[in-house]
Amino acid sequence: MSKEIKSTELITQEQAAITESTIDIRSMIHIVRGQQVMMDYDLAFLYQVETKRLNERVKRNANRFPESFCFQLTREEFNDLRSQNATSSEEYGGRRYLPYAFTEQGIAMLSAVLRSDVAVDVSVRIMNSFVEMRRFLASNALLFERISAVELKQLEYQKKTDERLEEVFAYISNHIETDQKIFFEGQIYDAFSLLVDIIKKAKKDIVLIDGYVDGVTLDMLSKKKKGVSVRIHTYPKSKLTETDISKFNSQYPNLVVTCGKEFHDRFLILDQKTVYHIGASIKDAGMKCFALSLMRDMDAAKDILEKI
Repeated sequence: MSKEIKSTELITQEQAAITESTIDIRSMIHIVRGQQVMMDYDLAFLYQVETKRLNERVKRNANRFPESFCFQLTREEFNDLRSQNATSSEEYGGRRYLPYAFTEQGIAMLSAVLRSDVAVDVSVRIMNSFVEMRRFLASNALLFERISAVELKQLEYQKKTDERLEEVFAYISNHIETDQKIFFEGQIYDAFSLLVDIIKKAKKDIVLIDGYVDGVTLDMLSKKKKGVSVRIHTYPKSKLTETDISKFNSQYPNLVVTCGKEFHDRFLILDQKTVYHIGASIKDAGMKCFALSLMRDMDAAKDILEKI
């Protein structure tokens, strides 16, 4: 059987009439795995044969096409190529196999395998295009280096910016109650949840100044971290009994209750430094409209604790 390309393998005469001036071969050269390559569908278009026939010739002469000459793209490489370049209509067709990429040496070998006047002529034009591309890259190497340096700086800046934003979001997440929060009548669950979240933040101790406390108050304080001590300062006629205190301490030590009438307002102090002003007794939180806010005065905790 003759090794010449059969006439039935030729693309239409209209495609064969495409002149050198109408085809920019350089646009068909891509960088894959760090080297300049051309895709099988583009080469088939230039050689005026079907992609399937071109690859068949390559497979029949597999010993002439080592991986340094020809390799099949991975799915990731193929998708990346499609996203970055406008490719031929055949590439977007229903082909079942990933395309093959040919290096400059592989393309030179193709002309020998195809053995047609078109293949020889096209191969010469392709080789010239590869030479032009190398010259272009070499003459603009400094420019590309500068561009890469700028991109690297942008990536580093973006990374630092993302890290800062994450810190800000984390701070906001951990300090959702820093702005004054107002609860309206009926928001019992919301008020209870926020107060519990605040109580959980204490690492060493909690001081609650509230004239009216009861079992609901202890239910909230039981959500504290293990090992955190609690002190309640309330009015002398508190609804808490010695039994309530004893039961609480048996499971969530240590609770101390003191009495006095020095305070009208309610305060919640964490670790002797963070002070929250509460507009209602926490046992009634959400039953009527009240406000909760974090006090910005750094000496507030010290001043309040000295009054107890």
